[in-house]
Amino acid sequence: MTPILAALHLHKSYGPVVKALDDVSLTVARGECVALVGESGSGKTTLLRTFNRLVDPDAGEVAIDGQPLADLDPVTVRRRIGYVPQDGGLLPHWTVLRNASLVPWLRGQDDAMEAGRQALGRVGLDVDAFGARYPHELSGGQRQRVAMARALAASPQIVLLDEPFGALDAITRADLQATFDELRRTTHVAAVLVTHDLHEAVRLADRIAVMRAGRIEQCDTAARLVDAPATPYVAELLARSRVTGGDRP
Repeated sequence: MTPILAALHLHKSYGPVVKALDDVSLTVARGECVALVGESGSGKTTLLRTFNRLVDPDAGEVAIDGQPLADLDPVTVRRRIGYVPQDGGLLPHWTVLRNASLVPWLRGQDDAMEAGRQALGRVGLDVDAFGARYPHELSGGQRQRVAMARALAASPQIVLLDEPFGALDAITRADLQATFDELRRTTHVAAVLVTHDLHEAVRLADRIAVMRAGRIEQCDTAARLVDAPATPYVAELLARSRVTGGDRP
């Protein structure tokens, strides 16, 4: 079966020194969650953003459902793929409901507001209580729930998440992780999740891609990473994060 997302031999440099992606290939199956983990500067966010054309590679190809992204209008691509940036990226002068309804509205759906209402409900926000509020009136966790609702409101097949839980306290983070995991499994959406937290990746992802210096050192299930790390760096990352066989789902 054709993967819903595919990156093939991607290269991306920023200036003459920084090589963000160095011959990276990765596929994501329909309904699968792949986590990108690694140190800062390893290329995780750059790879993520090639999937919605916020970044165009210098060489290589990215495809969605077998169709090269280079052949598609970037705006169309971004309206087709859900995206949750680290800071939520909500429009401050729009209400919660308008923010959640943004993508269906941009796509010209007649039921955009209803789609936003339903999406807010799916992420655990009562539209009667929160719909008329503005982002500055919400907690950090609530803002991220609205960002998740916005990403899912148009029923995309793919959602990209860039450190969506990183700035939250431990309790809120665990609650939102559980919400995301349930939503992903009930909607069967494919997801690419950038995270610094290997425990989060083990909890939420079907496969984990360990990145270092613009390359993928290993992409495997958590069980295989623990049982057979492909490189010394993968073994060191697991040891530093204290991920063991007992952490496997």
